[in-house]
Amino acid sequence: MTLVMVVPTAISLNGLDEQNLTVLTEFILMGITDHPELQALFFGLFLIIYTVSVVGNLGMIILTKVDSRLQTPMYFFLRHLAFIDLGYSSAVAPKMLVNFVADQNTIPYNWCATQLAFFILFIISELFNLSAMAYDRYVAICNPLLYTIVMSQRVCWGLITIPYVYSACLSLIITIKIFMASFCGHNVIRHFYCDSLPLLTLLCSSTRDIELIILIFSAFNLISSLLIVLVSYILILMAILRMNSAEGRHKAFSTCGSHLTVVVVLYVTLFFMYVQPKSSHSFDTDKIASIFYTLIIPMLNPMIYSLRNKEVKGALHRIWKNLHKPPV
Repeated sequence: MTLVMVVPTAISLNGLDEQNLTVLTEFILMGITDHPELQALFFGLFLIIYTVSVVGNLGMIILTKVDSRLQTPMYFFLRHLAFIDLGYSSAVAPKMLVNFVADQNTIPYNWCATQLAFFILFIISELFNLSAMAYDRYVAICNPLLYTIVMSQRVCWGLITIPYVYSACLSLIITIKIFMASFCGHNVIRHFYCDSLPLLTLLCSSTRDIELIILIFSAFNLISSLLIVLVSYILILMAILRMNSAEGRHKAFSTCGSHLTVVVVLYVTLFFMYVQPKSSHSFDTDKIASIFYTLIIPMLNPMIYSLRNKEVKGALHRIWKNLHKPPV
């Protein structure tokens, strides 16, 4: 059974019928499930997950901004990680939740392009922000005396701004290349949001150039960011093993534990989705992986950093005490 269809909102171009060209005004999203009895259950579940994610990430942004003891490079990058997580989960979740209760799971053509652009922007930014956080931990543990000099405010802003600019440029290139191509009226996306791979299957023009761009830059983004993380942690491990103090080793491991947990969860999910053999590639498995890194990971990250980090727990405790302090 084919999932490609033309809806009445695909407007035919006069005089070009022989080329079978149409102008799309919207896409149909197949969603997470085609079982109506599960819609209400999934709506409630993902509403809770998204709400926890928004509260957790907004809380982390506010906490690392207002608490005077969290004004260090590590928490500067953590604040941007929370902003990025909030960004790409919000690019996907609200529309997904609406589609659970809507009669027809449609998304306007321009909204689809916007959703794709923002999702690519934030997911690439996350990879390089995690790399910057790994480098920050390397400097803090391996060169503690030079830490404040090496990780100056100017360097921190450079490490976060350059990936944002790079991600925005790449996002625009991929989005424009896809939406400048011809869909020929095919408008059913086998996913719950507008992602590049499902959209490519709808194109009736050649997708070779777009696929090559996505393949090259996906490989570069994943491998280069992961390489920075691996090299940083190998050097950190060597430095920790040279420490004589057991307390020093424990403290060094504890400062890296939260970040390492986040890195492992994200990269395992991305490699599962993008580095699987083509013969075993399935949009159903893609949906599961996509749910994990668009909704579950943004919810987990604030929990990981708050539960495993004494400074964050201390900041939360101080704010809680101030809020409940009796008036003078």
